[in-house]
Amino acid sequence: MANHKATKKDARQALKRRDRNRYYGKTTRNAIREMLKITEKDAATEQLPKVISMIDKLAKRNVIHKNKASNLKSQLAKKVAVLA
Repeated sequence: MANHKATKKDARQALKRRDRNRYYGKTTRNAIREMLKITEKDAATEQLPKVISMIDKLAKRNVIHKNKASNLKSQLAKKVAVLA
């Protein structure tokens, strides 16, 4: 366990960051999952920018790697393009 005042504070901050990152990561994964369930092109096209924005924010905060974010966005765009 931490002994110094600053180290204790850093441990508290790390816990808060971890919880926040887990929340945003899970929320984004759920949004991606819901978007993949959509079968109408109009609804999917409307939802795509919102989900891409969420993914970009995760990459900016280093919750996910920037290449993973790019791969996810590419995959979603392909799925939306294929919809009839």
